[in-house]
Amino acid sequence: VQAAMGEKDAPLIVDGTLGGGGHTELFLKSGARVIAIDRDPEALKRAEALKEVYGDQLTLVEGNFCDVESILEKLGIESVDGILVDLGVSSRQLDEPTRGFSFQRNGPLDMRMGRDVSETAADICNTWDEDELARIIYIYGEERASRRIAKKICERRGVKPFTETLDLADCIASVVRKTGKINPATKTFQALRIAVNGELDALEQLLASSRRVLCTGGRLAVISFHSLEDRLVKQFFRESSQPTVDRPEWPEPRPNPNFSYKLISRKPLLASADELAINPRSRSAKLRVGELITSL
Repeated sequence: VQAAMGEKDAPLIVDGTLGGGGHTELFLKSGARVIAIDRDPEALKRAEALKEVYGDQLTLVEGNFCDVESILEKLGIESVDGILVDLGVSSRQLDEPTRGFSFQRNGPLDMRMGRDVSETAADICNTWDEDELARIIYIYGEERASRRIAKKICERRGVKPFTETLDLADCIASVVRKTGKINPATKTFQALRIAVNGELDALEQLLASSRRVLCTGGRLAVISFHSLEDRLVKQFFRESSQPTVDRPEWPEPRPNPNFSYKLISRKPLLASADELAINPRSRSAKLRVGELITSL
């Protein structure tokens, strides 16, 4: 990731997903100044140890990376040299049952990433109508059995509301067979997490904002973990890196009004064997990087 961001003297980097602080610490060690953003106050609290070491080199902000423009404006910063977002749920959140992300250990059915979110996964399961539940499970979870799962959830909640993760996981397992090592609840839990936190909307906002907050030559790096996120990033970079656009009904290609990036790599960068050995959860990670040619 650090190499993909390019070589500059004391660059100013936005780490839009502080999490455990690994990326931020690497940037700080290289001499970069970092604005680290996270929705989770616990992540910011843990990062105080880095703040004690690096002082003014690190700025901690509680917020959503989709608001990067207003965050930088409040800090009096016009542009930055790089933006990194790691879209995976942090290991600390996954491993902490009280956060409600895991279907392997019981906890409250919550899934909120920060204090800016009011509706929990339990609220969605207990109040949304069957068609809407089926829609988000199908679209956000890419789950073929979405209608069966939504129907079962609505039937069960009429008897007893959902409040715990394992209760929901068991309900899903009653209508979806386990295939291989994948838990039947995996896709539905992903869908609920995305819906609770508005993750895809936030990503789209960040991508659009990047054109306005990066300096010329600045880089945007996005690490995604599932096809929905990667598709958005891939499409954004493709549409932003073509000088011209063409349509069958046009006599000739026309200038692309969104042309603003050059791709650092045509294909996404994947985790190496060494990285996989250290962090098996990186097996599905894809890193895409673009360099801003001109702001919009």
